[in-house]
Amino acid sequence: MTSDLFAGIPVSDYRAAADWYERLLGAPPSFLPNESEAVWEVGEHQYVYIVIGAEDAGHAVHLLFVSDLDSRLAAMAERGLRPTDVETYDNGTRKVVFRDPDGNSFGFGGAPE
Repeated sequence: MTSDLFAGIPVSDYRAAADWYERLLGAPPSFLPNESEAVWEVGEHQYVYIVIGAEDAGHAVHLLFVSDLDSRLAAMAERGLRPTDVETYDNGTRKVVFRDPDGNSFGFGGAPE
């Protein structure tokens, strides 16, 4: 069974958010469906998108579990982003959280190597 994921993130300032997510995800949007949305493909059939929605901005919570957490963090740091929260669980799994300009939470998790 194949499923597609479209995870939406409401933002109040489209340009500021698009710039921030481009730095976070390391690429320009995969496509722009209209003037108020930008979409990034983060995996096969997996998409994250920003959409203007000031009344809901700051309430999104997303987490991507990745196999290359350290290299992603290093690349994000080179683009000027630092996580706001870092956790390591008893089993060694790590979780880092970034907050966009509206306060939306976008995290990355990684298993111990």
